[in-house]
Amino acid sequence: MTKQMKADIMLLMVTLFWGISYWLVDLSLAEVRPFMLNALRFLIAFFVAGALAFPKLKTVNKATLKYSALIGVALLFVYIGATFGVRYTSLSNAGFLCALTVVITPVLAFALLKQKPEKKLAVAVLMCLIGISLLTLKENAIQLALGDLLCIMAAFAYAVDLLITETAVKKEEVNAFQLGVFQLGFTGIYNLVLAFLIETPALPKSASVWSAVLFLSIFCTGAAFIAQAVAQQYTSASHVGVIFSLEPVFAGFVAFFLAGEILTTQAYIGAAILVSSLFIMELDLPKLLQKLLNRLIQSER
Repeated sequence: MTKQMKADIMLLMVTLFWGISYWLVDLSLAEVRPFMLNALRFLIAFFVAGALAFPKLKTVNKATLKYSALIGVALLFVYIGATFGVRYTSLSNAGFLCALTVVITPVLAFALLKQKPEKKLAVAVLMCLIGISLLTLKENAIQLALGDLLCIMAAFAYAVDLLITETAVKKEEVNAFQLGVFQLGFTGIYNLVLAFLIETPALPKSASVWSAVLFLSIFCTGAAFIAQAVAQQYTSASHVGVIFSLEPVFAGFVAFFLAGEILTTQAYIGAAILVSSLFIMELDLPKLLQKLLNRLIQSER
């Protein structure tokens, strides 16, 4: 198994956690205000990661801290959009629109970094766009509410996050694992400051919401962002974006089984197209077809 394939498996697990996170965020917002929820998520994740991996974090340098702070700003806008978006639109729509990162990332990569997408990636991105459109199309028109616009903002900010991370992990002086941990701390601090400035901070009251917050913190935030930073050493931001396009598929299943939201046939077709786009990107189809052709020729002899 290649390093890129291992990285993609890690990112697929991240995508699964984020698909679950929409439901958990919706549950947590019943007792915790948005900025305080995000502050708890990221600070708990930071302190847990710091406690488990302190020896690996002692040698952090200024370059790693600088990029961690920049990524923290991008993540602040990601979570402002995603968390408030969940309050003003459906769980399914939130998952689907946040996945527009898959389209925005290669466009920004080309505009800012002059990265020309491969033909296979371009096809996958086009399929993702079609899939997301089918998932969000209602009565022949995409009806955008305030929550939908906030989720689109989150998608744009996350594309910026992916590109900053890709730039950072390619530098020798930046440690990818340390970057993954310290970005959690910066994002948590930014959200905590806004929580005290804008909200009346309060902690969860019930055991069920505390459980949701802890799962969000440890798995959907800590493990997910550290894994993403490490995995991006072996793959491009645009490639990551296509894998993350599966997030609305996972979000849709979670919304169906846990929140009772029912998707239309059209939406399921969109989900199938999204999954197919991942296979197109991951598999070398010409090579596979050539192998199959060779085997057929050999079997006839």
